Amino acid sequence: MTEQDDTRAPLPGTVPVSTGILAPAYAATTIGMFALIAIVAFEAMAVVTVMPSIARDLDGVPLYALSFAAPLASGVIGMVAAGGWSDRRGPTLPLVASLVLFCLGLVVCGTAPTMELLVAGRVLQGLGGGALTVGLYVIVGLVYDEDQQPSVFASFAAAWVLPSLFGPGVAAAVAHAWGWRWVFLSVVVLAAFATLLIAPALRGLPTREPVGGRSRGPGTPLAWAVLAAVAVLAVELLGSDEGAGPLLAGCALVVLGVAVRPLLPRGTLVAARGLPAVIGTRGILAASFFCAEAYIAYVLQEDWDLSPGRAGIALTVVGLVWAGASQVQARLGSLVGHVTLMRVSTATVLVGTTSLWLVVWLHLWAPLAVVAYAVCGAGMGLGYPRTGVAMLAASSADDRGFNAAALSIADALGAALALSVSGVAFTTADRLGGDPFLAAFGVAVASGLVGVLVAARTSPQRERAGSEGAPSPG
Repeated sequence: MTEQDDTRAPLPGTVPVSTGILAPAYAATTIGMFALIAIVAFEAMAVVTVMPSIARDLDGVPLYALSFAAPLASGVIGMVAAGGWSDRRGPTLPLVASLVLFCLGLVVCGTAPTMELLVAGRVLQGLGGGALTVGLYVIVGLVYDEDQQPSVFASFAAAWVLPSLFGPGVAAAVAHAWGWRWVFLSVVVLAAFATLLIAPALRGLPTREPVGGRSRGPGTPLAWAVLAAVAVLAVELLGSDEGAGPLLAGCALVVLGVAVRPLLPRGTLVAARGLPAVIGTRGILAASFFCAEAYIAYVLQEDWDLSPGRAGIALTVVGLVWAGASQVQARLGSLVGHVTLMRVSTATVLVGTTSLWLVVWLHLWAPLAVVAYAVCGAGMGLGYPRTGVAMLAASSADDRGFNAAALSIADALGAALALSVSGVAFTTADRLGGDPFLAAFGVAVASGLVGVLVAARTSPQRERAGSEGAPSPG
């Protein structure tokens, strides 16, 4: 679910029927973009469902977490590259390239004879998926009028909800009938169909003159993004080895800290009050939740002997809960400020991950694990949209684009780092004879605890003794 974002919460505003996003002039583009988002979402839900079977089939359990961290980390590279490319030349070529990379990654995964090659395919998927999201957002700004855009973003939200309802079950059925490889390969066909729908709009898009941007330090954003992504993946690859591995993994963490600083607002890594803490909260929410998500279907299959289809019900439940909580935070509007909701959100995710850890430790009833995971989803639905609101409220016209990109980068790298660390914990615990799932979920709990501490610093310095700032409908 590493592509879900603030668009889960419907934005206010209506569009006249005559100029609606499904009017003849927009219908193919709208449906094509909806389909592309839904396909990315379906693939994400499907992979969580079938990855335990893939890891066992390819004898690649030690690389299980890396298979999730890889596309998140490489997605940052895709986001940064597509953003700069779109600014220089318009979104058409970046979007086409992103679709090619995404589909190529699917083909590599679907034909991979080893887990190592499958992870390589996931890297390609991440490059394409990250760039695809940026390209679609640029298209929205170019094709649709301002009063139509809220409806387009609301459709993106729906495109994430639907795959969470049907994706796990469909993926389990496909894997049972034809094998897990067709879970990847079938998405290529769907992506090709969606591309045909959006192609007419791409042909009419204008190119852009080069746009200058302010420098955030030595080096280019793309170079820093590549270094950060490599460092995140190196944490697991090195940390899981014995001997000097943990020391080298520590060095990779230092490199990550250096690389990510130019990509984030100053003070983010130390949770400085205000905007830096907001960006940090977004990253840590992603770290805690997606770490738990990567292992929920796996633990249900291993510890409770559930089938992939039954284990995938957890993903369906959390998708519904996340969407419902997003609606709740939107309806609360001005009654509850975004700072309060971010604090409530992080506390809720911490409660959910801690409960999940206890259910696994005590080997309680399997539905209790699903309930605990759903609590995490409720926390995400409440807080994820408000991190975007708080970011925009703290931004000006000069830094709004940089801060919006930083929010997505923190989201992806936070989740990727937590997954890498959980992979090290999982492998180490298994090697030492402990419970690897407790170790992995322990990383989610630790991340949740840090999230609570960081969220406590999201209000600006000048408002510590006063209000939280102007609330927003989210």
